[in-house]
Amino acid sequence: MDTVTDAPVLVACAHGTRNPTGRRLIAELALVARDLRPGLVTTAAFVDVQPPTVADVVAGLADGGRPSVVVPLLLSGGYHVHVDIARAVREHDEARAARPLGPDPRLVAVLHDRLVAAGADPHDPATAVVLAAAGSSDPRSVADVDATAAALQGRWTGPVSTGYGSAAQPPVPDAVAAARAAGARQVVLAAYLLAPGHFHDKLGGAGADTVTAPLLPDDRIAAVLLDRYDAVVSAWST
Repeated sequence: MDTVTDAPVLVACAHGTRNPTGRRLIAELALVARDLRPGLVTTAAFVDVQPPTVADVVAGLADGGRPSVVVPLLLSGGYHVHVDIARAVREHDEARAARPLGPDPRLVAVLHDRLVAAGADPHDPATAVVLAAAGSSDPRSVADVDATAAALQGRWTGPVSTGYGSAAQPPVPDAVAAARAAGARQVVLAAYLLAPGHFHDKLGGAGADTVTAPLLPDDRIAAVLLDRYDAVVSAWST
C-alpha cells in the first residue's frame, strides 16, 4: 500500500434514504472525497433502506482480493456502527471499520454556520438551540450527540439541548417545549443530519421557530471522511 492506487478501497457506508435529494448528496460526498484524493477508489454501501448492503460490498471486495476500509457516514456510534458494520468487516481479514464522522469540531462548525444561515443569532441569550438527531437506543450514540451539543454550546450564548427523532429521549417536540418553558424567546432546531430524508421532514412539525438545513453539502465533511479513512490505514500499516 505504498501509493494511492494500492490503498484499500474506501467504502462510504450511509444509513440509506428514499429521499432523492438525500441520495444525491450522499453520492456527491463520496465524489468530493475522491476529488480531494485523486486516485483513491471509493464505493458506496448502506445499512438500511437501499442497496447494496455493507456486508455485500465488503464481501465482494474481499472475494476480489481488495482490502477495504468502511467509513460510517453516520454522525454517532450506534447500532449500525457497532453491530451492522462491525459484523461486515469482522468476517474478512482484509477489511477494517473506521469510526463514525461525529463527533468532530468541523461538524460543529458546519452546524454553527447552518444556524447563522437560518437567521439565528449566536450572541442572543434568548435564542435556544435544540440539536435534533435521528436517535439511537445505544448509549454510546447518545454520548456522541451530547458531546456535539456541548461543543456547540461553547460557540453559542443561548442554551443548547438535545432532542431525538426516535429511540432516545427526549423526543424533539418535548425538547422544544422544554426550551420554551425555560424562557427561550426563540427556539431553533439544528438538524444534526447529513441530508434530507424522513427525520428532517418531521422536524417542521416539532414546534420550533426555525429548522436548519442538514449538514450536506459541505466540503468539510468530505475532509472528515478522509481523516477517518486515513486513521485506519495508518494504524493498519504499522
